[in-house]
Order: sequence, then structure tokens, then C-alpha cells
Amino acid sequence: MTDPGREVANRMAEAALAWLDSLDADQRRMAVAPPPGAGAEDERTRWFYTPTDHGGLTFHQQRPAQHRLVMRLVASGLSEAGYTTVATVLGLENVLDRVEGFSVNWGRERTRDPGMYYLRIFGEPGGPRPWGWRFGGHHVSLNHLVVDGRVAATTPCFLGADPAASPLLGGATLRPLGAAEDLARELVRSLHPELAARAVLLARPPDDVVAGNSARIDDRVLTRRELWRRSRHTPDRADQPATGLYGADRQALALTPTPKGVPGAELDTAQRELLRALLGTYLGRVPDGVSPLPRYDDPAALDAVHLAWAGSTTAGEPHYYRLQGPRLLVEWTNVHRGADHAHAVWRDPETDFGGDVLAAHHATHHVP
Repeated sequence: MTDPGREVANRMAEAALAWLDSLDADQRRMAVAPPPGAGAEDERTRWFYTPTDHGGLTFHQQRPAQHRLVMRLVASGLSEAGYTTVATVLGLENVLDRVEGFSVNWGRERTRDPGMYYLRIFGEPGGPRPWGWRFGGHHVSLNHLVVDGRVAATTPCFLGADPAASPLLGGATLRPLGAAEDLARELVRSLHPELAARAVLLARPPDDVVAGNSARIDDRVLTRRELWRRSRHTPDRADQPATGLYGADRQALALTPTPKGVPGAELDTAQRELLRALLGTYLGRVPDGVSPLPRYDDPAALDAVHLAWAGSTTAGEPHYYRLQGPRLLVEWTNVHRGADHAHAVWRDPETDFGGDVLAAHHATHHVP
């Protein structure tokens, strides 16, 4: 019998080794970090989705042939649709530059930069010890861990789109994350008024996803400064909450162990189908066999997923939603630039970065 988790891990290792073999000594020093659990966890679990230094080797520091090897590794950790979406998000940097009139200047050679995406390997791919890799830049953060030869973690997994919608020739529209917005809005608008009142937690949305880029999901208030690695660029309103929420508004959307909103158990059959499809727009980012999406074929698992919303339910207006349940947190915002700037993140509150699997491995193998 085949083991999909092992097959995906093998493809990752093959692609990672091919990339590493192409690097010179200086590139390797930037590209490789200690293995997971070997004193590098602060760096491995420090992740970003802003256009800041994500750690590792950028496209700018590589030859075109090496770019191709990077993308081969990225593809190994994604479904076909997930890879297409990530590749589109990278290209949106050029679209965003035009939207802003090619004028934004943060003191580096280019601000909206499709070459400013980073890859870093943690440990030795394919070896006996745990290893992992991270690919990230503006609106992309992919974090993968392999333990005992199998994919052990694929979260946090962040994608964004700015602009969220762009015109194409022939009157078509490019919306890389459009299904994640449309399905959620259809679901919340289908709710009976009593359920809708429980689902909508706040009349205004937060400025960003509530958990931000935290290493662990809790109720700590992140500032805008923390969304960026320390550098020459400091965001405006740096010490204000990333969500822009205070007091009762912050409490209304605070993440709590008991999920807020409406559980799947109270939805009708059509609404449950929408919820299952909405989960697929997040959990379907990674390959079949490592995605937890089939878990929600179990009615009890879908029962436990809660939908919560903030802001308007009218298309084209700022809004936020989240899906929360056992081993699941999905957050979405589309607030800025006239509700044309989307953030969409999938996390596992129990094992982001594979922390529990890694701990079990170290305990079994007596790793200090």
C-alpha cells in the first residue's frame, strides 16, 4: 500500500537536494539552517507575510536555472491548484506596482519586487533527522516539516492577493482567492436571521487576521511592527494593534479556545456543502494525501467547525471571517484598498510547524 505522506516527502527531498546541489558555498550559508529542534526553532517559527526579509536565499541571489529548482520544490508541497495560485500571487507584485503608480519607495532598489521571495532549508533533506523548508515573501508563507520520512506539518500556510481582483482582456477578472471570498459570503448570507446574528461578531472588520504572524495561536495583541522583520523600513502606526481593534471590539473578535460563531452542526444540508467547499479552498492548497480535507467527510468533524464573521456581508465592502474547530483555524480579511486586498491563512492551533510531532519524535529517539 502506498503512503502518500511519504511519497510527498520523498518528492520534497528530491527537489530540495537538487536545489542545494546547485548552490555555491556562499549561497548555502544563506540557504541552510540547523535542523528543526536543534536550536533554530526561534527562526524556523518566525514567519512573515509582509514584503520583509523572510530569511533564506532570494531569487535575486540566484541564477535563472536555480529559480526553476526553487519552484520545483514549491510545487512539491502544493496541489496543482495551490501551485498555480502561489505563482499568480508572485506575479501580482508587478500588478500592484502599476496600481501604485510605480511610486512606492521603502529605501531599497525595488519595493514591489517579485524577486524578493526567500527559500530556506532546515536540516538535511531526506536524512534520518527531521527537516523542513520555508518559502515566503509578500503574501506567501509556506512552512513544511518532514519527520521520520513523512510530511508532518504544512502550516502556517498563508496566501494573499493585492489587488484581490484585476481586469483581464475580454472582460474577465483575475481573482486568485475569489472562491474563498465568494463561498464564505454565500454561506453567511444564507443563514437564518437568528444564526446570522450569532455569526456576525462585529459590525466592522479588523484591519488584519487576528492571529497575525504569531508563532503560537493565543490572545496576545500583535503590533504592526511585529509583522515585519527589523530593518530600515518601519511600518506606519508601528506600535498600534495589527487588527486596529481596541477594547470591546478587540474582545469581540479575540481568539478563544472555545470557538465563536455558528457551528456546522446547526447548518442545513446546503449550508454544510458550502462549508465543506469553503474548507477546500484552504486545505486543498497542499497535495492529496497530506491535506486534512478528507477529515471533514466525517459529519462530526464538520459539526465542530464554527463560522464567525465581522464587517459587511455585501460584496465589495470590507469584511472578515474565520473558521475554527479542533486543529483548525482559517482567517480571511479583505479590507484595505477599498476591499481589494485579501489575506487568507490556514493554521493548525495544535501543531503549527509540527511542534507536537517533533516533540514526540525527539522523545522516542531520546533527543535532548
